[in-house]
Amino acid sequence: MRIVHIFLLLIGFVGSVRAQELNCQVTINSDQLFAQQKTDFSYMDQLKGIITEFMNTRRWSNDQFATSERINCSLNINLIKSLQQGAFEATAQIVVTRPVYGSNYESTIFSYVDRNFNFVYLPTTPVFFRENQFSDDLTSLLAFYANVILAVDYDTFSKQGGNLFIQRAYAITNLAQQGSPNPAWQAGGDRRSRYWLIENLQNQQLLPFRDGMYAYHRQGLDVFAANPVQVRKQTLDLLATIRTIGLQLPVSVVINSFFDAKAQELYNILAEGTPTERKRAFDLLSFLDPAKTELYRKLITTGQ
Repeated sequence: MRIVHIFLLLIGFVGSVRAQELNCQVTINSDQLFAQQKTDFSYMDQLKGIITEFMNTRRWSNDQFATSERINCSLNINLIKSLQQGAFEATAQIVVTRPVYGSNYESTIFSYVDRNFNFVYLPTTPVFFRENQFSDDLTSLLAFYANVILAVDYDTFSKQGGNLFIQRAYAITNLAQQGSPNPAWQAGGDRRSRYWLIENLQNQQLLPFRDGMYAYHRQGLDVFAANPVQVRKQTLDLLATIRTIGLQLPVSVVINSFFDAKAQELYNILAEGTPTERKRAFDLLSFLDPAKTELYRKLITTGQ
């Protein structure tokens, strides 16, 4: 049993059965594709089953997980276009949640949209991942995101606990760069691509952010019931850290995905603060995440 999650067993049943790491809910939406091409894509149900099995039954680490410890996540694939039989242009949203100790609350720790989740699949296509060899985009994408999911989860339970999985995701990226035509594996182009996602996760300048994610979750949210003041302190400390990083790396897909995942949660935590805390929170949040300024403005206008 992995030490970093052992406390979860105190609030769940302790079973003797061991499970794989992920509890990934997979959806595949082909409505847009069908509306354009009026083609039978019923075999997408088969693909959904294959992806679900790939993510949830493969062992991604050497750690032992109880069923109650599995990482809750979702992979929502939206098929957009098929230029030739079996070749799909798609987007995908990956969401990861984490239980908060002593509560029924699940905190979203990662939310990311891959705008180039392009792959080739036919009912006769084997789905087989080779760790040290590029086989195809689909298996590389799934293995890449399985490791990213583990990385962001482990980072919240121990300081830089996701290092091994970040290294593995980066190795998958390197192999895909040599074998895939998909530009999202490459350094150029869209700074929101999966290449920049894994670059950010292993970037030394972003280590304080990863350390802050541990402090925010393990030393903050997990003690919320006993010490809400501590939670607000950890939250403001993390925002201050992100501000410092943002001045050095003004475009960071990891930081953007953090606010996509956490905006409402941050507001809920900080809305209970003192006037001074709320004012500081608004100043930081409106600077770091200007798209959601109107949400954050309520911190200083609700009169709490």
